[in-house]
Amino acid sequence: VLNINWFQKQPNGNDEVSLTLNISADLQSMFTWNTKQVFVFVAAEYETPQNALNQVSLWDGIIPSKEHAKFRIHTTNKYRLIDQGNNLRGKEFNLTLHWHVMPKTGKMFADKIVMTGYHLPENYR
Repeated sequence: VLNINWFQKQPNGNDEVSLTLNISADLQSMFTWNTKQVFVFVAAEYETPQNALNQVSLWDGIIPSKEHAKFRIHTTNKYRLIDQGNNLRGKEFNLTLHWHVMPKTGKMFADKIVMTGYHLPENYR
């Protein structure tokens, strides 16, 4: 997370956050003769009193080949980070990079890496 662009309460009472992200990964090892493509996404994950695990997708992409599997992206979240309520003030959250390897034949494989220690501000801005 490079920046929290804004953090606001929507008219319906839900919290909403805009982030600037720097995403980099080398998933070239996921590509074999049997790999059709790899689907990747970054999710914000956090706990609230209502849910032990909240997962909100922030960005996703399809990697069509090994040549595209090493990447660095500087972007704002593609999908809005919205909570079901006002639970995000001061909230600690993780960012998780998920990948799903889609084979030409056989079973799909999925894995992830969790990056911990992110915090949202105590006040809206």
